[in-house]
Amino acid sequence: MDTSYIDLHCHPSLKPYSKSFKYKPTKQNALDPNRKNSIWHYSPPNFLEKFVNRLFTLTKFTQTDLTTLAKTKTKIVIIALYPFEKHFFGKEVIGIKGVTDVLVNLAASISQSRMDNIRSNENYFEDLVDEYNYYLQLHNQVQKIEGKIYTYRIVTSFQDIEANLTQETESKKIINIILSIEGGHSFNTGLVMAKNTANKNEVLKNVLAVKNWKHRPLFLTLAHHFYNELCGHARSISISLLKKNQNRGLNSGITELGYEVIELLLDNMEGKRKLIDIKHMSTASRKAYYKFLDAKYAAENIPIIASHAACNGKHSIVQWDKVGIINHREWFADIDINFYDSELIRIAKSNGIFGIQLDERRIGSKKEINNSKVYIPNKRKQLKKKSLLVWRQVVHIAEVLDEQNLFCWGIQSIGSDFDGIVNPINGLWTAENMKDLAEEMLNHAKDYLSNNLNNLNEFNRISAESIVARVMIENAMLFIKRNY
Repeated sequence: MDTSYIDLHCHPSLKPYSKSFKYKPTKQNALDPNRKNSIWHYSPPNFLEKFVNRLFTLTKFTQTDLTTLAKTKTKIVIIALYPFEKHFFGKEVIGIKGVTDVLVNLAASISQSRMDNIRSNENYFEDLVDEYNYYLQLHNQVQKIEGKIYTYRIVTSFQDIEANLTQETESKKIINIILSIEGGHSFNTGLVMAKNTANKNEVLKNVLAVKNWKHRPLFLTLAHHFYNELCGHARSISISLLKKNQNRGLNSGITELGYEVIELLLDNMEGKRKLIDIKHMSTASRKAYYKFLDAKYAAENIPIIASHAACNGKHSIVQWDKVGIINHREWFADIDINFYDSELIRIAKSNGIFGIQLDERRIGSKKEINNSKVYIPNKRKQLKKKSLLVWRQVVHIAEVLDEQNLFCWGIQSIGSDFDGIVNPINGLWTAENMKDLAEEMLNHAKDYLSNNLNNLNEFNRISAESIVARVMIENAMLFIKRNY
């Protein structure tokens, strides 16, 4: 079985791009992988770093640098460009610059020079373009890894991917990079916490500029951690000193400017539509977005994306207090940044995609996370417990969809959020552990089918191997082929 994977959402550049601000000139992507400002810089977790992560949930090591992706035999990855938001810093938090700097550096592992740059940033869009250019610098440049020649290529369409796959040989490998953008603030909104500052004409001009990039992003995550003047966001930060900076716009709906941006992104003139990723949107914004699609685009059935997501086990946004599948209710984190069963059904009916996020804070209830950490002196058995957190996401989605007489294995995929500000599932530290995840998911799938096969609709009775292949590669590949 092929144990490689396609990642719908990750941040290979967040750490090295941030480190590049320490050097002159800044924003340089070093070809030398020994340099920390190289996207090829490989720094897997050592024993101490794993211990620190277990103790303090800090991820100081690299997870999806290009060398790690090469070692995992990754052929396709969707990367998220992300202008780091100013509101992680500043006097609004505590009034002492050093405290917030330490907190953010511990959480995200970025340089002081980058933090100073973020704090003084007055144009998120310029930062977005700079990160895009950071990738362009080593586009198609050669790197030798374990005796093989690797390059990464930023692609412009699925046809590019097909062409690149035919060019691969035993000794020459290509990693296909598809762009996405995390946060509508990227169009230069939400710069000031206490008031609106967005210039409508500038924002729409920036949207058009992105739509005209040579390497067009496949989708944009409309919301992120802080209010962006486009739509409300869900609570995503747990650090108490930073949480109150999220309060403005929390759980609000879509603004007038937000609707204009959405319409412009979804406009398909010249085939340049940019899909909307609903992760981080508040429940009010998600409800408004679904209503907007029903009113404006019902005939087109635009795909709904949740790029790095998890289930919450609840029935729907409207019936938030109603439990979905009863025997699953204790599995999941009951938070509204996670997704309701009715949303899973909507994603499936739209031929959308659901990337399962490998973050302990999202993927399971506190009880199940704690259960997964009970020590077993056997590495494979321990990995089986960790992978159960992911498998439960897969099977919950399947049972929700099967109950609706829908194909139930068609939307689940991986959206790790590796190298974002995540606390990875212990044991599934980096992309190199995805092989272990696939192998253990296969065992879970076999166990599940041996007990539940006859409970599924006949058209959903596929093999365990097929289920895992769909989650790891095939569903994402089909989604990209249909929409890129």
